[in-house]
Amino acid sequence: MQIPADSIPDYISKIPEERQEVFKKLFDTINDSLPKGFRENISYGMVGWGVPLETYPAGYHCAPGTPLPFMALASQKNFIAFYHMGIYADPELLNWFVAEYPKYSKRKLDMGKSCVRFKKMDDIPFELIAEVSKKMTVEDWINTYETQFKKSKESVSKGK
Repeated sequence: MQIPADSIPDYISKIPEERQEVFKKLFDTINDSLPKGFRENISYGMVGWGVPLETYPAGYHCAPGTPLPFMALASQKNFIAFYHMGIYADPELLNWFVAEYPKYSKRKLDMGKSCVRFKKMDDIPFELIAEVSKKMTVEDWINTYETQFKKSKESVSKGK
């Protein structure tokens, strides 16, 4: 479910009122914890953070001319979704996050490839989200992205 919005405050104003305070706290937790260089934005109908084109002119290969996405938050029908492309692309970071999660939450981790779903607003592990937000710099993300993209691009060109 995409929410059409022109700005982050506009996005937050359009999500269910009972989620707005928690969503804003999650946004602030990430925004205050990310290493310098990531820029907040609205993309793909979500609140996001990415690498600006001034820093990484190649941008996102799936949408040329757009910033390289890194993290996002979305209010879905039954949950808040937290997306972290570093968790998806870096098995070491994924393993760390999965191992740490039970230390911060009594609920079972509900996770897809890059998406963590929070269905209970009173059990979001803000401290863990802050920690995972600090773990990858812009340079780390660009390097990981290029390594993963080049691998998949080479595999396709070699017919693998």
